[in-house]
Amino acid sequence: MPKQNAVERLKHVKQLLKIERDEDYRLYQELFLRVNLEQRKKNGVTWYPVKINSEELGSGDLLHLEIERTSQIDKPHQFSSGKNVSLFSNQNNENFEITGTIKSVSKNALKLIIHADELPDWCYDGKLGLNIQFDDNSYTEMQKALDEVIGAKNNRVAELREMIEGGLPISFEKIKEDVIIPQLNLSQNRAVRHVLSVRDIGVVHGPPGTGKTTSLVQAIRLTLQEENQVLVCAPTNSAVDLLTEKLVELGIDVLRMGHPARMAEELLSSSMDGKISSSPYYKDIKNLRRNAEEYFRMAGKYKRVFGKEEAQQRTAYYTEAKNCIKEARLLEDFIVDELFKTSQVICCTPVTSTHRGLQRKRFNTLFFDEASQALEPMVWIPLLKCKRLILCGDHFQLPPVVKSLEAKKAGLDRTILDKCIALKEAVVLLNRQYRMHSAIMGFSNAFFYNHELIADETVSTQVLVNDDSYLSKSIEFIDTAGCSFDEIQNPETLSHFNPEEGKLLFKHLQQLLEDYAPHDELPPLSIGIISPYKEQREWLKENLSHLELNKNKLESLSVKTIDGFQGEERDVIYISLVRSNDKHEIGFLNDLRRMNVAITRARKKLVVLGDSATIGSSHFYQLFLEYCEKNGMYRTAWEWA
Repeated sequence: MPKQNAVERLKHVKQLLKIERDEDYRLYQELFLRVNLEQRKKNGVTWYPVKINSEELGSGDLLHLEIERTSQIDKPHQFSSGKNVSLFSNQNNENFEITGTIKSVSKNALKLIIHADELPDWCYDGKLGLNIQFDDNSYTEMQKALDEVIGAKNNRVAELREMIEGGLPISFEKIKEDVIIPQLNLSQNRAVRHVLSVRDIGVVHGPPGTGKTTSLVQAIRLTLQEENQVLVCAPTNSAVDLLTEKLVELGIDVLRMGHPARMAEELLSSSMDGKISSSPYYKDIKNLRRNAEEYFRMAGKYKRVFGKEEAQQRTAYYTEAKNCIKEARLLEDFIVDELFKTSQVICCTPVTSTHRGLQRKRFNTLFFDEASQALEPMVWIPLLKCKRLILCGDHFQLPPVVKSLEAKKAGLDRTILDKCIALKEAVVLLNRQYRMHSAIMGFSNAFFYNHELIADETVSTQVLVNDDSYLSKSIEFIDTAGCSFDEIQNPETLSHFNPEEGKLLFKHLQQLLEDYAPHDELPPLSIGIISPYKEQREWLKENLSHLELNKNKLESLSVKTIDGFQGEERDVIYISLVRSNDKHEIGFLNDLRRMNVAITRARKKLVVLGDSATIGSSHFYQLFLEYCEKNGMYRTAWEWA
């Protein structure tokens, strides 16, 4: 097959993106637009009725509400932080609504930031509900970026497009061998020196636990000695928050852009609103706003029937109020302009980089973290402003989310990182990991990383307890084959769960905490329970609350899907594989990159439960089973029955 040129390939990506957007909207319609209120509540996309428990004016003069649902309590829902929602009223068959962004969510309550400084009157009449909204903005921005890249001629964008495709060579400065950062290891220092030498495109390949973000922030710090300002992006708000936090710790002046609802509380001082409110001019802005309110109040005293003089007085008050607001806005714009000029790092998600204050700005370098999770058009959004690209991530960990099977099969999930990894001279590998026991690392190291990873001596032999019991084993595979632990499919969500496997996991967990508790000299444990299936996660969460556990030495216990544990680690990780059927169907478990994330979260002990007869049909799981058997880590469920 002849090699496709870059423009043709990107036109194809644009078509796939449209297919993905249509599929995403179709799924949204199924859950939302085509169904009545009761069904929407069942689908978890509407809360109704709700009550407002509190309201207060927060940063940026946006209204913060605390909202609680009063029916279908404890039913699962799809509300999550960062999502856009609308608060609506069902009063007298009239439709009122106001939009906002979710700050945080618990089972039956959430914090909402409304895009206004006061609530409309209808909000106080009861009959309120919340709907999740469809997010079209990211698709629009990706399409716009692709159009620009496809149309680029004789400029830097066109050069980068051809370099990523392999059609133009990439070049490097001479490596500065004298750059040595004492707190970094050999491969991390090599990565930093590599980044500093890149003229066009560079990749820092960071497998699990290798200190990818630590290396990246040091590379950013040193780059700032040559450049006044850099742009730093990542596809998720949590990844942007982590980068912001680490850069601030190094004393770097960071402007963390984005909606306040989508960033961590402790980073608000680095946000636009936080920096405006700590400006010496903020006092003047507040006074001007206060004066405007007072003038509006005075103008409001004049009723409709009044004479000419009163009308003039009222107009004068309104004019004064508007002048105060205008002056306050001008002052605010001045502060914002200064922030864009003087901040050393502008840190945001790709879509936020289209902010009007950044429209004309150009940067030398874009640092893009967690690049394995970003669709190619997503990376192009900020890259259009930059001359040089540094990607950071691991193409063997979480891929981007693609909802359309058709778009996925046609390659929409192939990222810029996947393409740039093929440019061998662009890539530097971080090869020393500081997270897990060498046996936990071993399988992943062989299957994905060509045996190139080394477990640092500080972690390579770490176990829960140094004795001859199962507590000293760093991996256990507990085989449920032949136990009739059959999977069950929820007909509504089509997700699978396996209660018997869940009960076995709980049995092991209870025993582990019981046997670990007497070791007074040892620290308490952080434990994570992972299942690739949402239905199993819900089952585990629900039934965990009724479980009697010895919590003497338990620091934390969390239950999540694999994506929820991305970037995290625990002392002990349990994985419930769920699938157990006669057809050897493993569905979601075929996503090997996700499984790589799951099996590399544990520091000291990994416990995997599954049916070898079902999963053994896959080459990957067959090799994993052999690895466990060969290293004495294989056990049967009967031992725990």
